[in-house]
Amino acid sequence: MIGASMLLWTIVVYMAMRKLYARFYFPLLVPIATSTVVIIITLSLFHLSYEQYMVGGKWLVHLLGPAVVALALPLYQHRYTLKKFLWPLLCSTFFGTIIGIGSGLLLARLFHLPEQVVRSIIPKSVTSPVAMDIATLIGGIPTLAAVYVMVAGIFGAMFGPTIFQRLRLNTALGIGSGLGSASHGIGTAKALEMGKKEAAISSVAMTLSAIFASLLCPLLLLL
Repeated sequence: MIGASMLLWTIVVYMAMRKLYARFYFPLLVPIATSTVVIIITLSLFHLSYEQYMVGGKWLVHLLGPAVVALALPLYQHRYTLKKFLWPLLCSTFFGTIIGIGSGLLLARLFHLPEQVVRSIIPKSVTSPVAMDIATLIGGIPTLAAVYVMVAGIFGAMFGPTIFQRLRLNTALGIGSGLGSASHGIGTAKALEMGKKEAAISSVAMTLSAIFASLLCPLLLLL
């Protein structure tokens, strides 16, 4: 019973936050962020554990796979565009990955964070499963890496459109590659709100950044 209740509550909260975001289009009201806050507050008020929540929440986790597969549709629809911009997309994603890794490493060193935390931060801009594997490989903490991935994704979804607007960046290639390489799946979901072409490019950038990060993270630590 509690599993069905948690699942239904999550869906209701997310739909409500989407309506709120549509009415008051403000970066801090991105549904994935506000929904998370509301659900955490609810669990705290009713003294419910994470394990109790995940009795129903696990079904949403199982849907992540089909959701990623569904991104194949915009990829197919815009396959000719992707072929046309293959090299710019490869280059932009490569340098975006370097910036994502380098910024995390630089800030972690600047604040003198423990070495394990440093190694957990640097794969923050790639999708969770890959980031956790990278963190394990380089001596970080996989669960902590997943937290940083969520933070990077949510911040990208929140402030990405504003940054693009300030930089006067309005091309599908720029928006898609930026969100995909910096904010992985959450950024791709945001790109889908902006257009199918942006989503297609973002999903490719997300995949490429995961490959690049797997190769670059160990190298940057050596340097």
